[in-house]
Amino acid sequence: MLIPMERIEKAIYLLRGQKVMLDRDLAELYGVETRVLNQAVRRNIERFPEDFMFSLAREEIMRISQTVISSATDGRGDLKYSKSVTAFSEYGIAMLSSVLNSPGAIQVNIQIMRTFGRLREMIASNAELARRLDDLEQKYDAQFRVVFDAIRQMMQPEEKGRKEIGFRVEEGGAAYV
Repeated sequence: MLIPMERIEKAIYLLRGQKVMLDRDLAELYGVETRVLNQAVRRNIERFPEDFMFSLAREEIMRISQTVISSATDGRGDLKYSKSVTAFSEYGIAMLSSVLNSPGAIQVNIQIMRTFGRLREMIASNAELARRLDDLEQKYDAQFRVVFDAIRQMMQPEEKGRKEIGFRVEEGGAAYV
């Protein structure tokens, strides 16, 4: 079962200073129900210390549900209506492979670990590029400052605005947005 890396990347969030994945997204990737994944974790809770997994606070759930449509739209409702959501760090996801011990789960886990590794490499290369840019900037005079500022601006991730949904009432009738 080959899952596109982009699909995994979209399910990785930065919470409490860690890259994590939510129980619902992991369950979907593994092809099991969220409750089955959480039951397996509860049966092996000694394998999951605080730095491997944690429950999200209501505010964290609300913040995520405002920016992302939950993968939990299978009739049980949106993420923001969930009573509890568990976030797994990279270590917790690695530990899931010992709890969900099926050939499919192992393959999914390998893909997730590769994605986390790729993200680490991208962050490291971006940090190295920023360091080199600082070194160059110190060598050359102010005439190149504009060039360095433009390069730094291009290195920043693009912020995407939210697209309006619905319609707006204007003079002469409604206009769809």
